[in-house]
Amino acid sequence: MDSSKSQDISELIYNKIKEKQDELKATYNASKNQIGFFYIDDLLPKDLAKQCFDVFPSTSEMRCLKSIREYKYVSAQMDKHHELLEAVLYAFQDSKIVNLIGEICGVDSLYADESLYAGGISQMAHHNFLNPHLDNSHDAERERWRVLNLLYYVTPEWSSENGGHLELWPNGPKKEPVVIESKFNRLAVMATHDTSWHSVNQVMVDRSRCCISNYYFSDEPLKETDKFHVTKFRGRPEDTFTNIILDIDANLRMLVRKVFKKGIRKNPHFYKKKD
Repeated sequence: MDSSKSQDISELIYNKIKEKQDELKATYNASKNQIGFFYIDDLLPKDLAKQCFDVFPSTSEMRCLKSIREYKYVSAQMDKHHELLEAVLYAFQDSKIVNLIGEICGVDSLYADESLYAGGISQMAHHNFLNPHLDNSHDAERERWRVLNLLYYVTPEWSSENGGHLELWPNGPKKEPVVIESKFNRLAVMATHDTSWHSVNQVMVDRSRCCISNYYFSDEPLKETDKFHVTKFRGRPEDTFTNIILDIDANLRMLVRKVFKKGIRKNPHFYKKKD
């Protein structure tokens, strides 16, 4: 990775967020008692954001996750893809950006994740979806709490009718969601804790919604009531049968983690860097 290029990009990101800091903090504070979030548009120069999309890998170069829980394509092995994507991804891990977002969200100890555990890039093509779920509460070693999710969208001319949008369920997955559209060149930041249910609605067009994502971790959870939990999925409000199956699935996986603290096998979704 070209560290100087990543540094240049981080300066652009930092300056844009700093310019809107007060507005973003007000948005986050107004929502933090349920699921704290904010988003900022036109994050990077348009040509640079478009270039990210132009060099995005095809779905054949990514790992397909397809089950009752989700259907999407992901990758954390950034050295297999264009260097620009890695530069942009790691730009969000610059300490001054991490600290700035920590100030906006009121999180004192905040850490980026160089290993990209569950982060990296994702692509959602026609009919892809992500059911309502709670993210795993911790990092791979169960040493730090997962507290913020950063999603940077790079597909040009992505409209509301296309689907593939982030949904937050502040009153739980049986109520109505707040929809944050996956607009081109938009950064969405959301809190993750034991009631931060979120999802992505189904992509309705024969195009792909491309995203560059990071998780930030902390020494403490966002809520005092937070307890360790595995990623837990539910069906959408109308999917009663799916809810039953996914409840059983989550309970079984949680039981395994009570016996095996770090799970039976290591989550393969992380950046396996060469020595």
